[in-house]
Amino acid sequence: MRQLIKRELKSVWHSPWQLALMSYIPLIGVLALWWLFSAGLPRQLPVALVDLDNSQISRMLSRQLSANSVIAPQSFANEALAIDAMRQTKVYAMVVLPYQLKKDLLTGHQPTIDIRYNSQFLLVGKLLSSQLQLSLAEGLTQIGQQRLLLNGATKATVDVSLTPITNQTTALFNRNNNYVGFLVPPILIALWQLLSMLVFVNSLNKELILLQDRYYLPSNIGALVVTKILFYSPIMLLHGGFILLWLYHYLGLPAAGGLIDLVLAQLAMLLALWLLVLVIFMAMRDGARTVSFCTALFAPAFAFMGITFPVNDMPELAQWWRLVMPSSHYIDSHVSVISYGAQLPQVLTQVSSYWGFLLLLPIIVLLAHKAKQVPRSELAVTTAGQEVNQ
Repeated sequence: MRQLIKRELKSVWHSPWQLALMSYIPLIGVLALWWLFSAGLPRQLPVALVDLDNSQISRMLSRQLSANSVIAPQSFANEALAIDAMRQTKVYAMVVLPYQLKKDLLTGHQPTIDIRYNSQFLLVGKLLSSQLQLSLAEGLTQIGQQRLLLNGATKATVDVSLTPITNQTTALFNRNNNYVGFLVPPILIALWQLLSMLVFVNSLNKELILLQDRYYLPSNIGALVVTKILFYSPIMLLHGGFILLWLYHYLGLPAAGGLIDLVLAQLAMLLALWLLVLVIFMAMRDGARTVSFCTALFAPAFAFMGITFPVNDMPELAQWWRLVMPSSHYIDSHVSVISYGAQLPQVLTQVSSYWGFLLLLPIIVLLAHKAKQVPRSELAVTTAGQEVNQ
């Protein structure tokens, strides 16, 4: 085993790409993605404002929108120009203040204020929709108060008439609507899974033996696989631990539970990932196709985590695909520990969801045995030829 580990270490040292994947590429990826979302909350998002009334009230509502730090109103002469700006993604939303808005409000009519947003930008659209309605509601409430007071109503009566029920919304787990705490952890986990897969696949591809236009595996492939798992698991766990320390210690994001429990969940995720990659590698036995297939399988991992879209509303095929993703099992433990303060017994219960990946073991053994069915004499000649070329 010691000789195999030295052999793996020598192989990594002579492969600049593999060495980069194991060392600085994960760190650069983590820091770059954090920097991308470091603002935490979007500010000054461009919104098209079409004021068809040009009255004192419409100008007051415009100022109300400008006072919101999320919204940056941009005036447009008509609705067609605003729609064209949305299509060109120059603005993310539009607000149309209708003609005779002031007259309709003062005469007791109910004018319609048109609010549209680009739902292609899911989170931005949702944020703008809520902030636009909030800002306009505050401005219209002030107008309603003035109208009732002019009609002789008392202050107490006005408050009851306009807001008969007072609502208070308190966010339990993301109080500041911070995108770093909401989006960055699952994105980094998806990136970590993808890089871990590439490291493992590149290492496995070096063991392929080409013979008569077909690839075979060496006779000691079992020992080689065990060595690779023992060699690469601690290294990739260091990167996974760095993600946790960076987010919840250096950046100080709130964490209700212990990070050590999440390291255990990360280890279970890595082992499940290794098993899944081994099945694909043994079945294909082709370096380029294995990398392509695994990348296509794991690249959309973030979308299947259920962070931005509820799992229960996914199509049945997507839910089955989600079960194949080790990161989807891990994220359940991550949310439980970080948001709910889950303890070790609950994490162990969630880790048991990986039991289905153990069913891949006999498949791996069968595929590996089949891939070694090559005459020993031919294998020896091919191996010797490779050593001479090297």
